[in-house]
Amino acid sequence: MYFTDAHDELRLHIRKFLANEVQPHLEEWEEKTFPDSIFKRFGELGFLGLRYPPEYGGQGGDYFSVVLSEEMARAGCGGLGMAVAVQAEMATPPVFKFGTEEQKRKWLVPAIRGEQIAALAITEPDAGSDVAGITTVARRDGNHFVVNGRKIFITNGARCHWALVVTKADRERGHKGYNLLVIEKGTPGFEVTRTLQKLGMHSSDTAELLFEDCRVPSANLLGDEGDGFKNLMWELQGERMIAAAGAIAGAARVFDYTMDYARNRKAFGQPISQFQVIKHKLVDMGTKIAAVQSFVYQTARQWDQGEYPVREISQAKLLATQVACEVADEAIQILGGHGYMREFPVERAWRDARLARIGAGTDEIMKEIIAKTYGL
Repeated sequence: MYFTDAHDELRLHIRKFLANEVQPHLEEWEEKTFPDSIFKRFGELGFLGLRYPPEYGGQGGDYFSVVLSEEMARAGCGGLGMAVAVQAEMATPPVFKFGTEEQKRKWLVPAIRGEQIAALAITEPDAGSDVAGITTVARRDGNHFVVNGRKIFITNGARCHWALVVTKADRERGHKGYNLLVIEKGTPGFEVTRTLQKLGMHSSDTAELLFEDCRVPSANLLGDEGDGFKNLMWELQGERMIAAAGAIAGAARVFDYTMDYARNRKAFGQPISQFQVIKHKLVDMGTKIAAVQSFVYQTARQWDQGEYPVREISQAKLLATQVACEVADEAIQILGGHGYMREFPVERAWRDARLARIGAGTDEIMKEIIAKTYGL
């Protein structure tokens, strides 16, 4: 219903690439993170610009090029999948939508080629879900902004060539005081203070960034001055949509693995899939995945057609990430001791899945947004 022959061909192309060039290295990358060169390889294959126009080096596809995120999840890429999603679906879309032609040529085109790595810097030590509470300030000084503040939990933060940074004109102004600034690595006053250790997503880097009297040219402002909050809210819809798509695809992978395991694992003289308690667990897992997957695709179609379905995107993100965690947890229970061991993939799937219920808006924030759409 949603995928054309071109989408199916792309899926097979991605699957073959991941099987040959990515999956053999995943265990190694879990220990020491993936190399920057993998972005260049994704760029060479056109995977970082699937939805961007050909004039910027993209493939000119529609939103159902989401097959990339699905295949990354199904291959168990975890942290690499998240890092690629930040590059292709979070940091660069605002450059394309709000940037000038010069800005697109300077940052979007190299990012699509994989020659530049991008990061999105929103969260701060004291402000995550409460975006209005950020305190990173960018004050005008002639043809520059002087940026002071700190960002935390930034994927690609340690390796990025530039970061799209959410700032305020001052700490007292409301929503009209926000700006989105592209700040390039190497700019005096821009420092990576540390790389963080995480529960999951080990193959990607997550960093804390510091800006101290960092002078950023006013030409690095995305969109009109003061429109940063509105533009950020648009970006977050795409971020949540891709999180939902990846989460439910990951859940489907875990379900398939667990069902195969249950069919082959024997206890008391028969496959454990024949025991009602296990059979019903698998039925519940499969049913929830099927229902949420359909809703995610339906919502993706609305987004692709230019609609702005905030309620549905929030619901899809909430449900998909919760189901992904639930399925991974049930998988561990079905595998028993094996499920708790690192040599079996459900252990890492459980750790990696948990982040999606926090990033791009927590479960609680999703529920608050949904409640507002109902007038509550």
